[in-house]
Amino acid sequence: MKTKLILLGAGKIGDAILNLLSHSGDYQLTVADRDPQRLAHVQAMRFPDVAVVQADIADGKTVLELIDGHDVSLSACPYFLTPVIAAAAKKAGSHYFDLTEDVESTRVVKQLAEGAFTAFMPQCGLAPGFISIVANDVASRFDTLRDVHMRVGALPTFPSNALKYNLTWSTDGLINEYCNPCEAIVDGQLREVSALEEVEHFSLDGIDYEAFNTSGGLGTLCESLAGKVQNLNYKTVRYPGHRDIIKMLVRDLQLGLLDRRPILKEVLETAIPITRQDVVLVFTSVCGMREGRLEQETYAKKIYSQQVNGQLLSAIQITTAAGICTMVDLVMQGKLPKAGLIRQEQAKLSDFLDNRFGRFYAA
Repeated sequence: MKTKLILLGAGKIGDAILNLLSHSGDYQLTVADRDPQRLAHVQAMRFPDVAVVQADIADGKTVLELIDGHDVSLSACPYFLTPVIAAAAKKAGSHYFDLTEDVESTRVVKQLAEGAFTAFMPQCGLAPGFISIVANDVASRFDTLRDVHMRVGALPTFPSNALKYNLTWSTDGLINEYCNPCEAIVDGQLREVSALEEVEHFSLDGIDYEAFNTSGGLGTLCESLAGKVQNLNYKTVRYPGHRDIIKMLVRDLQLGLLDRRPILKEVLETAIPITRQDVVLVFTSVCGMREGRLEQETYAKKIYSQQVNGQLLSAIQITTAAGICTMVDLVMQGKLPKAGLIRQEQAKLSDFLDNRFGRFYAA
């Protein structure tokens, strides 16, 4: 019997989730969104075993009625809808998964997970998400830890503007990363550090990059590694020069856009085109003691846009959708708990990469 699953949100990432799950043959899917154009696109794609429903996902009663009767609920909606959807999933007795990078929304999900008889797994994308699984796996091979550095970037393959950037995913999520405070462990203590700061430069495969603090990428890893690591941080990767322009817009103007996020969103979406020609960079470096010696181990991977089931998907669509779809599979297969809060780092990297959806990271 097929697992009944409902997807809330039919945007860019939702499109990729439907592509992967519908062609697996194991899920009976419903997708809900308030935008009729998005739903028309889903119907035009002719995904197998997918039904569409137009609904107001901001209304708790409506969401509860939508989720009721579904074994699994997936949220691919903006972060501010997370509390509504997660609460409805708990009332309906449905396993809950989301992609949010927002720290406050995740705290709500954690509270809802207490005493839940179904699984609650937030932050199932790329970062937060897969990067925590990688970092935890590499860290587990050390006797004691000194530094865990996590770096992730979703970048255009062919940068052609001053920002050297194209929109590839949620603009709301991008703004959150650039504007909200960031968690880190510094000298063994949990700290809050500023976004867009602590810039560093590095090269990989002959290409120069910069990395700087952004919010949300660590997921729950600060809690999991507390007392075990001296320094833990997450930074977003961009091409050199990007951070300076963003910092000017957000902080340095007399009327900076830090507290005028709707204006910043309009500026970004009006001025920066979307692209499906992108690359996702995943880079983790761990330093610590192993067999009495100070050692360092690094994990580096690049994933590019590609055709999937006859549809061109961007790298960020593939990696984000593969993350949440893999987690659904692992829970339904009994490889992760089926009740309460599940942290990303509870998943084994080997299980993830062996999964039919996780294989996109292994290729």
